[in-house]
Amino acid sequence: MKRTYLIPYTAVLAGLVITGCSSSTTNDSNTATAETVEANTNMNMGRGLDLANLDTTVNPCQDFYEYANGGWVKNNPIPASESRWGAFNELAEKNNAVLRNLLNEASSNTTAAKGNATQLIGDFYAAGMDSVAANKAGITPIKPELDKISSAKNTEDLFRTVADLKSKGVSGFFSMYVSQDDKISTQYALQAGQGGLGLPDRDYYLKDDERSTKIRQEYMTHLQNMFRLLGEDPAAAQKKAKMVMDIETKLAKASKARVDLRDPYANYNKMTIQEFTKQNPNLKVSQLLSGMGAQAAKEIIVGQPAFFKELNSMLKNVPLEDWKTYTKWHLARTMAPYLSQDFVQENFNFYGKVLTGAKEMQPRWKRVLRSTDAALGEALGQLYVQKTFSPEAKEKAITMVNNLQEAFKEHVRDLDWMSEDTKQRALQKLESFAVKIGYPDKWEDYQGLDISRDSYAANVMRASQFAFKDNIGKIGKPVDREEWFMSPPTVNAYYNPSMNEIVFPAGILQPPFFDPEADDAVNYGGMGAVIGHELTHGFDDQGAKYDFEGNLKDWWTKADLEQFNARANAVADQYDQYTVLDNLHVNGRLTLGENIADIGGLNIAYTALQKALEKNDPGKIAGLTPEQRFFLAWAQIWRVNARDEYLNRQILTDPHSPGRFRTNGPVSNMPEFYKAFGCEKEDPMFKAEDNRIKIW
Repeated sequence: MKRTYLIPYTAVLAGLVITGCSSSTTNDSNTATAETVEANTNMNMGRGLDLANLDTTVNPCQDFYEYANGGWVKNNPIPASESRWGAFNELAEKNNAVLRNLLNEASSNTTAAKGNATQLIGDFYAAGMDSVAANKAGITPIKPELDKISSAKNTEDLFRTVADLKSKGVSGFFSMYVSQDDKISTQYALQAGQGGLGLPDRDYYLKDDERSTKIRQEYMTHLQNMFRLLGEDPAAAQKKAKMVMDIETKLAKASKARVDLRDPYANYNKMTIQEFTKQNPNLKVSQLLSGMGAQAAKEIIVGQPAFFKELNSMLKNVPLEDWKTYTKWHLARTMAPYLSQDFVQENFNFYGKVLTGAKEMQPRWKRVLRSTDAALGEALGQLYVQKTFSPEAKEKAITMVNNLQEAFKEHVRDLDWMSEDTKQRALQKLESFAVKIGYPDKWEDYQGLDISRDSYAANVMRASQFAFKDNIGKIGKPVDREEWFMSPPTVNAYYNPSMNEIVFPAGILQPPFFDPEADDAVNYGGMGAVIGHELTHGFDDQGAKYDFEGNLKDWWTKADLEQFNARANAVADQYDQYTVLDNLHVNGRLTLGENIADIGGLNIAYTALQKALEKNDPGKIAGLTPEQRFFLAWAQIWRVNARDEYLNRQILTDPHSPGRFRTNGPVSNMPEFYKAFGCEKEDPMFKAEDNRIKIW
């Protein structure tokens, strides 16, 4: 669970897609008609593009997402156990099949040497799959922690227990962890930020619309049910549920909105531990840091001082017994998925059914697989990459990254709105990008982590303690630039501004994103655009605030920054117009960084493809030009069906736009798309030249 504690990076997915002038069935030479597609569906398009996914009754210039994915959307209903279903899920399922076999093999090996990868993942998975033992144990695995909370006689006692609970991965009160100092990227710093909520975001507590009100009512019911499982009678459970809701609502009111959390300068407030202690005397900082093993820290970067000011006041005014109730709730909430079936089911009833719309719980093997990856990602990853990721695939991915970087440099040099001084600094940053492909060069050493087959919940807590100790132990040490924050099987990618690095786990370097045997157009429209997306994150509205060494530092001229901000505002305004549910719109400010990265990444990938085609242009395949295949590959990686509950949560909490708008938003700004599909000015996907947005 190591990567839980460092949250600086921006991932491609939070975790979590021919001529159309007047008719989509015209026989123009640029058109893939229904007949052409049907006749050529089985032709070799590379595994990253499936023509059966198309709906050729739709004009691609009216709704490209629907044209590219309409067939898939109609034929792929969301499984009962899922809240969304798309290309990421399909690839994750393929990975899951491989991982399940690996875990079954490891768990059947009872003679593996203590501490090696097979023993760790095998025993963790075996304990997790032992539902009989979990049901028999009931509440026993967390009973010692519940008793410690109950025995607290004052806030000093309580915060010693809170420190211990935080080391075991239990949420509550606030977040505290170690990561790079935003302004001194060569050093680690202790970080503190807002937190302590049981609902996904502050807005769930504060919004008065019908959907939010209903969720709060369901949350109150869930709280009561959980306290009943902890042994309370109905009256006491109702009273304690109200205590928790009152505390969390106060914390929510003191919390910054997600859009405000995107400003790294406003969320950088560095002070000495003495200053932090003086500002928050009721927080019992000394006991807290000592209990966490962070007493070596001399300074702390506080993300949201106003939140801690309110929490400090609440610690004085809210009775100790209420805080103990709140702490027990967060212990139960965190550990519920790893306890007996009654806890597991109640946790799913709210966090699965109510918040995401899932109808059924995922099978146990899949849930345990996911927690094994979270706890022991690099132990599992070592075995995974041996099975799935060849050296040849890694080399081809590295070549693609190099090609995308060169295309990006060309784009920077050609910018007509940026001065030469800022261009040189942008190019310096591009040259300085670190690139990680597939898996770490140095695997995580789990020496000292005790994993056995005795208790699933105990293994989860021990793994969390191991990761927390590793994280807190970074204080005063050199920055580890070899560290990864996603495991190799993860179907995702990320940019880390403090490291100025882009990272692509082996899990995503597969069809439909990447196929070493596929057509270049398909690979550049899929993985190439994902690579371009992560590169562009270094120059989105947040990443652009960090210099080539990963420091939060202004490297722009004033005039250039004004030009950039004007273009970024235009992106936000465009996405604000997209309606998702009823009157629920995409939040253009919350999703701004991801939308800039999508637009930039697709443009850069298109340029890289054109250079590749200069060397090898296969022409049309299945009636589609390379450019058409490129845009279709982009659209098809965002294919998704999602439940309303999931979409509601996504809009409130996720910095990524829904798949339809990740497809249509970028291509609607690209004249290359218009040309590829014969779009005319009267078509909905067409934007007048003055309205097209291109930053990078």
